Amino acid sequence: MTEPAAPRPKPRRARGLPDRRGADLAVERQLISRVSKVYEDWGFEPLETPAFEYADALGKFLPDQDRPNEGVFAFEDDEEWVALRYDLTAPLARFVAENFDALPKPYRRWAAGPVWRNEKPGPGRFREFWQCDADTVGSASPAADAEMIAMACAAYSAVGLADGQFQIKFSTRKLLDAVLEKIGVAADAYSTRLVVLRAIDKFDRLGVKGVEALLGAGRKDESGDFTKGAGLDAAQAKAVLDLVGAGKGTRAEVLNRLAEIGGEAAIAELRAIDAALSALNVSEAQAQIDPTIVRGLEYYTGAVFEGQLIGGDGVFGSIGGGGRYDDLVARFRGERIPATGFSIGVSRLAAALQSKQAAQSDGPVLVLVMDQERVADALAMADELRRAGVRAETYLGAAGMKAQLKYADKRAAPIAIIQGGDELAKGVVTLKDLKLGAKIAAGLGEDREAYAKAREQVQQQAPRAQLVAAVQQMLAR
Repeated sequence: MTEPAAPRPKPRRARGLPDRRGADLAVERQLISRVSKVYEDWGFEPLETPAFEYADALGKFLPDQDRPNEGVFAFEDDEEWVALRYDLTAPLARFVAENFDALPKPYRRWAAGPVWRNEKPGPGRFREFWQCDADTVGSASPAADAEMIAMACAAYSAVGLADGQFQIKFSTRKLLDAVLEKIGVAADAYSTRLVVLRAIDKFDRLGVKGVEALLGAGRKDESGDFTKGAGLDAAQAKAVLDLVGAGKGTRAEVLNRLAEIGGEAAIAELRAIDAALSALNVSEAQAQIDPTIVRGLEYYTGAVFEGQLIGGDGVFGSIGGGGRYDDLVARFRGERIPATGFSIGVSRLAAALQSKQAAQSDGPVLVLVMDQERVADALAMADELRRAGVRAETYLGAAGMKAQLKYADKRAAPIAIIQGGDELAKGVVTLKDLKLGAKIAAGLGEDREAYAKAREQVQQQAPRAQLVAAVQQMLAR
């Protein structure tokens, strides 16, 4: 009797976790390489920390008996909770506290790697993504914050963004602290302050009216869901909205406007950052003061920054951010250790760069195999191209020419190299410009006669001995 077949698992990707291939990975690797070179040029050393940390090291994301996975992916190990890291900053705080006496102060490090968040996934929002961070631990100087902003500008330029395509917006949490104190919201009114913070953080998405509603009784969104507000009265809400609306004009103009609102320590901090940015030749277009920048994470204590991608139709979204977190290492050591850092969102920035640099997503030149007994000849041609610095691949399947050309399309190959019996007898190869062919075909539609006339532009022959030069010339055009 035949044994029943074992059940086969259904191939499915875990929810919110991306598969990445080819062009996506190439852009991300190039991005990390260029950003990390900037970080190292500025004197930051690389550091790798484990993917897992003890959950109590992750700050506010402490698992409890009822919700052990709140915010993070966690499991029990030897009766202790262990979690995948939520970001690269909390592991740094643990590392610094653990190795404090052996480290130079300030300690300057950069890191790149994946992080995981146990949150609801959505379009463009994954539960696993890469970050590339730089941090300075042990300096309370506003110049350290300014350096983060200036270095982020240098990193964005290094990956190919021109002036006018990005901007760093910055502010300080101390501004909001001063306003809340002025309107009578106590420093220990933690829940109220947190709702106000999160309301301001949504300014770009909700606008003045949306933020005003969240500062008051609350807001009902388009789906009908209601978010409870901070419960401020009209006068209190107006004071917060005055702060939110003070960020127009040059850095000097914004500083003067903020000085009228109040917060002496906050204004002094922003003036010092502005002076350092000027010394570092960071222009107004590259970095601007914006009081709506407060950042969502709760561990920030002072300066906060956000990198934004800008296009012809306005701001496309955040491509990085950071700020000062003077209390994070203190959780381990019991003493305040000043720290500041900036994190570049690799996946989001890579997506922007990929659309901007579409030409870099071409696959390899493909050498077709017209006779399986002549695979060695095709391998030799691909090897010759690679030695000349051209990406090249030999087709090693068993299909015919038509299927091989379909394979070339799927690989985004710019050129196909063909040497059948006729070409071999003549000592030539045929080069088929697949990119040009696709462009012409799209323009001509169903006009087969016109396409036949254009064929000589798409396909040409070259002596076998001149293969490399012919391919390079076709790629250049």
